[in-house]
Amino acid sequence: MDAAEPRNAALAAELVTMAEADRRTSPGANSDDPSERLAWHRLTAQHGDRLAQIMTEHGWPTVALVGEEAATSAWLIAQHADRQLDVQRRALRLMEQDDATPARQLAFLRDRVLVNEGRKQVYGTQIAGVGKGGAPVPWPCEEPERVDELRAGVGIEPFGEYVARFM
Repeated sequence: MDAAEPRNAALAAELVTMAEADRRTSPGANSDDPSERLAWHRLTAQHGDRLAQIMTEHGWPTVALVGEEAATSAWLIAQHADRQLDVQRRALRLMEQDDATPARQLAFLRDRVLVNEGRKQVYGTQIAGVGKGGAPVPWPCEEPERVDELRAGVGIEPFGEYVARFM
């Protein structure tokens, strides 16, 4: 078997397919159309449920198990499981135990979990809303004066560059 080939190709394909569906429907998350928002919430809940099953059966879907694209897909699914905080917390714990997990992914999911717990985030990855002039405003941060330093430490661009993509 090729070292780059995932050990579980079927699971890899399933995760990639789920992430593709997530990306196709993600504009519905902030849509003015209630039916689009509902479709987004249903999809992310279904995906969160399936990810919980996968974590029970296999642990975290690591690069070694499913390949890089599918492991990233699993992270995206966890990231969007906002109404399933238990799934997000479990995913974060499992990802933290895998030395191959990119620090950037850990930072985004850690912030997402903190925000969903109603706490201040660390890396400024989660947007709370839109401020004056349409500029995105981060959810409150533990150390706002250090956000760019902390972001650099995990390979995330400075906050100003990050939010410029949303404008």
